[in-house]
Order: sequence, then C-alpha cells, then structure tokens
Amino acid sequence: MKRTVIMALVALTLSLSPAFAKVKPVEGFVNLNTASVTELMLLPGIGKSKADAIVAFRGAHPFKAVDELQEVKGIGPKMFEKVSKYLTVTGPTTIHELSPTGRAPSAPAAKATPQ
Repeated sequence: MKRTVIMALVALTLSLSPAFAKVKPVEGFVNLNTASVTELMLLPGIGKSKADAIVAFRGAHPFKAVDELQEVKGIGPKMFEKVSKYLTVTGPTTIHELSPTGRAPSAPAAKATPQ
C-alpha cells in the first residue's frame, strides 16, 4: 500500500514539474529587438521572467546578433541551443504555435452576415 502511494506521489510530482512540462511545437521566427513578451514566451523554455529580462536587456542594448542573447541573465549555452533556430534580429516576428496536426492553426471561419 505504501509503495503504491509513494509511486502515485512521484508520478504526480513529475507531471506537475515545469521541467517535464510538454513543450508546444512552434514555427517561425522571433525578432529579438521587436517581439513582445508573449511572443518571446512561445520560445521553448522561455517563461515570463526570461522574456521580461530579454525585453529589459534590449532596452539598454539592442541585439546586433542572435548570439548576444546569451548575455541575458538566465540564458546559457543550453537554452540558447534550444531557441537559436527561432531567432533573428531583422524582419518581423512570425512565431506561432502549431496545431496537434503539425500545421499552423487556421483562421476562424468568417461568419455569414444576415442580408
């Protein structure tokens, strides 16, 4: 009985741990100089506090190259490796979550207006 309870508690703890949270698939790019906090949070492993840190950093030091992201506190080589393929310092931010089918979510169908 004790073993079953312990195993259930371990399973519950792991399922609630942010380290084991499922990463939503995304595609597109994030312009480090113009992306919003919400857009930055679409990057794998980037939560609100890291997104806020990126915005604060670029306020004082606009990014000239994507590898400068590693100068932001909390962004080390492993985190940079996870997100680097989504980063740019030019052009628009185009990142978006993919649907479970691996495609970009489609726009909602337009509602017919009564005539």
